[in-house]
Amino acid sequence: MTKIRGNNDGPGGRNETYNIGKRKNVPRKTVVKEVENGKHPDAHVVKVNDQKYVRDNPDNSKDDNVNKGR
Repeated sequence: MTKIRGNNDGPGGRNETYNIGKRKNVPRKTVVKEVENGKHPDAHVVKVNDQKYVRDNPDNSKDDNVNKGR
């Protein structure tokens, strides 16, 4: 499964773009749509302050988080 990594490139460190495998700087709205359409089954969408963001599904591994090491 291709990992999704947040770039922390928005205000306050929010993710405005993500890296997905070899795809770099994919806009948040694009990644959200892909997750909602089931293209990334190990991730889900959360809504924070009326903005949608991508998160990895919960597990016990910190290395598996979208914002690795954060």
